[in-house]
Amino acid sequence: MIIDSHQHFWQYEPVKHSWIDDDMSVIRRNFLPLDLKKVYDGNGIDGCVAVQADQTLQETDFLLRLSKENDFIKGIVGWVDLRSDDIDSVLEKYHSEKKLKGWRHVVQGEPDHNFLMRPDFLKGVSYLEKYDYTYDILIFPHQLGATLEFVKQFPHQKFVIDHMAKPYIKDGFFDGWATLLKEIAKQKNVCCKLSGMITEADYNNWTPEQIHPYMDLVLDSFGTDRIMFGSDWPVCLVAGNYAEVKTLVTDFISKLSKDEQNKIMGQNAIDFYSL
Repeated sequence: MIIDSHQHFWQYEPVKHSWIDDDMSVIRRNFLPLDLKKVYDGNGIDGCVAVQADQTLQETDFLLRLSKENDFIKGIVGWVDLRSDDIDSVLEKYHSEKKLKGWRHVVQGEPDHNFLMRPDFLKGVSYLEKYDYTYDILIFPHQLGATLEFVKQFPHQKFVIDHMAKPYIKDGFFDGWATLLKEIAKQKNVCCKLSGMITEADYNNWTPEQIHPYMDLVLDSFGTDRIMFGSDWPVCLVAGNYAEVKTLVTDFISKLSKDEQNKIMGQNAIDFYSL
């Protein structure tokens, strides 16, 4: 199966989705399963993991409802306030929802560079393994240092780095990002998504050759068992179409064995998220 390990749904609201700036105005509209199913049918995608875009429990419930109505949504990554005092009971409440595979916080938007290492957040994350939940790490490169310390705290927790930690491809910055991501990859419980790449490059002028060095670093560091294809649809539409995003990955991994390609395009996501 070909699984898109990372995409989003939303009913557009200007305040709630204020992160969609003028440069991204093409995605200032609703994006729902009917829209995505057409895209998947045209691109040979069998299923997906829907990831939170808003930090509310209503967002988690919205994604759960969509997943029950649409079989191609194989799993969801929701949001919960991992810093809350009653986090254990909230996680327990959601544990009966079989399509809810894990959680994510928009750490990239936190002004505190060391947000991941704050005691209340660490305490919340410590409960995830108990319920067999995954955690998606959404960060910018300047947060990689804290992320390295963070993942070392939980050697048995299943983590995945979203969007390769958003390297500054447009600006050509590489070495600092590469050094820390290689260190994080030494933690064998951490995976990485080949996703969100074209939107970190120049929206209008990116080329595969510009992005390949970053993909090479991720492949060399994490290996073929710990990376997975993700589209970041519909955010990717600000810089290209779905076919371009998929082709960027399939062309890049074409040098690998069929078994390795199948892992990256689906099996690794199935295993990580227990789809």
